[in-house]
Amino acid sequence: MDKLKIERTVEDIALPVTEQLGYELVDVEFVKEEGEWYLRVYIDKENGVNLDDCANVSRILSDRLDEIDPIDYSYYLEVSSPGLDRPIKKEKDFERFSGRDIKIKLFSPLNGKKVYTGKLKGLEGDMVVFEKAGEEMRINKNLASSIRLNEY
Repeated sequence: MDKLKIERTVEDIALPVTEQLGYELVDVEFVKEEGEWYLRVYIDKENGVNLDDCANVSRILSDRLDEIDPIDYSYYLEVSSPGLDRPIKKEKDFERFSGRDIKIKLFSPLNGKKVYTGKLKGLEGDMVVFEKAGEEMRINKNLASSIRLNEY
């Protein structure tokens, strides 16, 4: 199973768990670092999450993952807050964070640049609309390797 398929499968498993417990599932990553696999699940709620929230979701999600066993290799499960540089992926994220500063990293340069920053205005179709120095700009979200809040 490839990395993207694992992330989607885990998202399908984690979504009902997080929703049932009153959290928002922000993102799922399956990455290899220093020879070890890590399954990272990012959760949030209105007033932020704490260590107990992460431990609670981790315990229940770990049990569900053990039952279904969607990953063939050994890995470490980590449940955490998305942090200040929270990823913006879902349509509702673009609405929720409209007016906030963002950083867009592209897979390859566009007009000689791979990183764009500005104030998020929203999403129109596949186009991320943001403002930079009073000018409205648009970048197709499919060209972005990541779109994150840029507030630090």
